[in-house]
Amino acid sequence: MDNNNKEIYNYTVLLEKESDGGYHAFCPILKGCHSQGDSFEEAIENITEAIELYLESLKADNQSIPIEDLIVKPLSIKA
Repeated sequence: MDNNNKEIYNYTVLLEKESDGGYHAFCPILKGCHSQGDSFEEAIENITEAIELYLESLKADNQSIPIEDLIVKPLSIKA
């Protein structure tokens, strides 16, 4: 498919630093869409590819593409 005909979807991705090194990356709204990488940059590249494949699979199965309405608000808590 021509890239000019593709829609742009915006998703929040969370990255967790693993205790043994590397990063775990996932997209909360896309259930089961996870990836990892040895570096932050690799994890971003891998989760981007995972999301692209996830969306292609939904389209191939004529399923709707989730639209994110997630609100992210960092909080500072005194404890």
